[in-house]
Amino acid sequence: MRVALFSDTFYPQVNGVARTLKRQTDHYEKRRIEYKVFVPDLQDKKENYPNVHSFTSFPFFLYPECRTAIANPKTIRKQLMDFSPTLIHVTTPLTMGLYGIREAKKLDLPLVASYHTHFDVYLNYYKMMWAAPLLWKYMKWFYSHADRILVPSEETRLHLMKQGFTDLSIWGRGVDCTTYSPKKRNSSLREKYKIEKKYILLYVGRLAPEKDLDTLEKTIKHLPMEMKDQVQWIIVGDGPLKKELMDKTRGENVIFTGYLTGEELAETYASSDLFVFPSASETFGNVVLEALASGLPAIVADRGGVTNIVEHNHTGRIAEAHRYQSFIHQIIELLDEDRLIYMKRKALQKAEKQSWDAIFEGLINEFREVSSFPTQTQRYGS
Repeated sequence: MRVALFSDTFYPQVNGVARTLKRQTDHYEKRRIEYKVFVPDLQDKKENYPNVHSFTSFPFFLYPECRTAIANPKTIRKQLMDFSPTLIHVTTPLTMGLYGIREAKKLDLPLVASYHTHFDVYLNYYKMMWAAPLLWKYMKWFYSHADRILVPSEETRLHLMKQGFTDLSIWGRGVDCTTYSPKKRNSSLREKYKIEKKYILLYVGRLAPEKDLDTLEKTIKHLPMEMKDQVQWIIVGDGPLKKELMDKTRGENVIFTGYLTGEELAETYASSDLFVFPSASETFGNVVLEALASGLPAIVADRGGVTNIVEHNHTGRIAEAHRYQSFIHQIIELLDEDRLIYMKRKALQKAEKQSWDAIFEGLINEFREVSSFPTQTQRYGS
């Protein structure tokens, strides 16, 4: 098997799609599966990575971590012909995805497309719902070229089925329980920020409108005073709303760390007591699974892929989306020693069943099935 991967985001960018794809290519290397990656260049990140072809780009306005690439199709064609892939995998419906579709058609190769982002939900946060019919028309056209569409959760599969999508298959997400583990809990986080509060409540994610930071801000500000006196908030991440969120929560017990990675991120998860994640736009929610692996119960919204991760009253609580009062209620309920101990154990048990190796082996099996299908020319004639 030789896989050509087309994406508008990739490592070392810090987002769920980029991190998943990097793990995917790491698994290819482990399994000795040959691959090539076609991505936009990252102007502020000049590192070169094996098997990666990058092209001039600029940020995509709805999601700056995804970049819009400008490439010469002839260059891509030559690189593909030299590689001779058995399958093309497109991961984003932007320009690199379009190049991937074009080449799959031209070279008559099997095509798999994965769906990672609810751009239609994002439109609401950017006050662009008028564009939803146009977006869905484009998305249906884009994904109609694929022999199979891979989605990260059952929620996402149902979301697309309602829009008339077919050939849907679930490609879940895993977590590395060695990297993220309760064993990483230590006193360094409290010592670094001089934290004396009893509980540390954690948010990890992009600081952008689609993460429903308005609900997070109101949850922080409207906690009852007796609870505020026991709670320290840690906000991990960066994005266009960082300054606004800092301004709105000034005077509260909130620490902003910026992006964290590696051991520092793992220790921050494990050294916290509760994960609070109000985003209602997730197709999966990798950070929630990382929290569970760290022994951290999670409070999440009742919409999106996070509902397929958190089991209410076992690995955390599910609150009403966009209602800070509901999140506050769940926080108060969970900050009880006996409940926390029980849910930390259940959270870890849930995460330990989500092996990345099993997830990627399932993906490879999907590729094998698709590769055995007749190509477009064989199905419909040249």
